[in-house]
Amino acid sequence: MEKFTFAVPCLFGLEGLVGDELRRMGLADVKVEDRRAFFTGDFLDMARANLRLRMGERVMLLLGRFEARTFEELYQGVKALPLEAVIPRDGQFPVKGYSLSSQLHSVPDCQSIVKKAAVDRLGAQYGLTWLPETGAIYQIRFSLMKDVCEVFLDTSGLSLHKRGYRAVGNEAPLHETMAAAMVNLARYRGRDFFWDPFCGSGTIAIEAALAALNRAPGLGRSFGAERWPTVPKEIWQQARAEAKDLEYRGEYRILATDIDENSLEIARANAVKAGVSKYIDFRQGDATRLPLPCDKGTICCNPPYGERMLEQKSAQQLYHALGRHLRYADGWKKVIISSEPEFERCYGFKADKKRKLYNGRLLCYVYLYGEKVPR
Repeated sequence: MEKFTFAVPCLFGLEGLVGDELRRMGLADVKVEDRRAFFTGDFLDMARANLRLRMGERVMLLLGRFEARTFEELYQGVKALPLEAVIPRDGQFPVKGYSLSSQLHSVPDCQSIVKKAAVDRLGAQYGLTWLPETGAIYQIRFSLMKDVCEVFLDTSGLSLHKRGYRAVGNEAPLHETMAAAMVNLARYRGRDFFWDPFCGSGTIAIEAALAALNRAPGLGRSFGAERWPTVPKEIWQQARAEAKDLEYRGEYRILATDIDENSLEIARANAVKAGVSKYIDFRQGDATRLPLPCDKGTICCNPPYGERMLEQKSAQQLYHALGRHLRYADGWKKVIISSEPEFERCYGFKADKKRKLYNGRLLCYVYLYGEKVPR
């Protein structure tokens, strides 16, 4: 089977974790760059990555890379790509992209040039003066970075953080990929007690359950490349069967609490959609007053940020109350995400380690407390 180079974009700060995911899948030539990781593989590897990645945002097939300082160079570079190797004569090929630190800075103009070059290439290859574009979607994505253009085909369709279980969210949802990263940083594997005291729409607890079960997060959804006639359906069937064979069975202790009953109703519904409701105990309660459910375990949470739901002063007061409440919770590892620059001062303790991440465009830090946090 033919080998391709694939790129996996991710939220800033998760690149190393995504690279580790790809290596654990046994994928070849894994390389990590800012906001993305690469691997080499065939269509089966592409399907595996789409189904099983927890922290990547999408899987894109690299069609080519070339310098483009002028529109003519951009046009000729795209026109030289073997688009017909993947896009059939009736394929739809919309174009999206971005430009950073490049002479070609007008994204709409670049989109038009890329589209024209693709039309001319495919029209010439198929002997057509007009392309119907009535078939499956082959989303072309380009990036211009420092005058170097990369052209991809998006195999995922909807972003991989859209697992399919969260039809609705609460006021400030956390990306599923970021929640999965927090579970990963906590090194939760299902053996310890896991507690999210600010569960909101349940994303962290659900991702913890999926991780404990080793369940592929993409099993409940479809992907753009599933509709490509160039990718045999047997490949997706094999990848899904492999993913199901890798699942664990067991009893897990996952507690999700929130002070807001409406959020808990949403969280319960999302857990049902994700197929993990029997593994999570949802309860109403104030995180700064609830007694610890046992002597040791992992606390992993996304408390309200001052920028989004509470006034900053109120958020700081909440952090202070939480730190005071957990002052003697020595048997618990704590993994807390916040965009509050004064979090450690308000919480009352300096973190053993903190990690800079972006939740979308919002700069955050994940604060890790406990002797066994990753260094």
